[in-house]
Amino acid sequence: MTLAEILDDLRRTKASGLHAETGLWVAGVLREQIAAGRLAPGTKLSEETLGDALGVSRNTLREAFSTLSAERVVTRFPNRGVFVSRPTTDDIREIYRVRRYLEPAAVTWTPATELGPVRLAPLSLAVERARAARDAGSIPGMAGANQDFHATIVALAGSERLDQLMSQVLAEMRLVFHSMAENALFHAPYVDENDRIVSLLAEGRQSDAATVLADYLVRAEAQLLAAVAARAGG
Repeated sequence: MTLAEILDDLRRTKASGLHAETGLWVAGVLREQIAAGRLAPGTKLSEETLGDALGVSRNTLREAFSTLSAERVVTRFPNRGVFVSRPTTDDIREIYRVRRYLEPAAVTWTPATELGPVRLAPLSLAVERARAARDAGSIPGMAGANQDFHATIVALAGSERLDQLMSQVLAEMRLVFHSMAENALFHAPYVDENDRIVSLLAEGRQSDAATVLADYLVRAEAQLLAAVAARAGG
């Protein structure tokens, strides 16, 4: 997606969000753009351009930047401006530390009576989308479906606070995924593991599903750290 297309998307957002022109609302809009992979690491966020696209003041935009900076999603450089962050190895370790606490717990503690076909359907749909993207050789498609799968895992807990935390984590994760942008072998194996998690949940085996999830989060972290190290060494 080009910058012009992103700005057009933001202008459409403005039309439906006039009732909520606050720094938190703007932060949410930008976070969604980053989580969707539309704003890549290193992208400069122009106050003038974004303010015009969203129809908000610079003060409101700066409030949003402060929120996103605290979340490590953007970085402010003196005399240069605000840029979409490039996650470091320490950031990756922290992201996965949060995910290992958050996601297996959501799977484990959601009452089994709430894990019927209706609640599990969005997870199955995310797996189907990921499988179709894998068959088509679409790395962005696999990454996007994977993001949706993990957001839905946390949503099983039924907590707005946890959903908000996960949205922040996934925005950072999208930036991390740029490290694996040309490596289909990173995303592909997890499609089948996600399918296995859904099957285990459908069978009422929440503990086993949590174990599978926790194990592959450990492996994914190790792969990403290795990729970042290789890129730095190369």
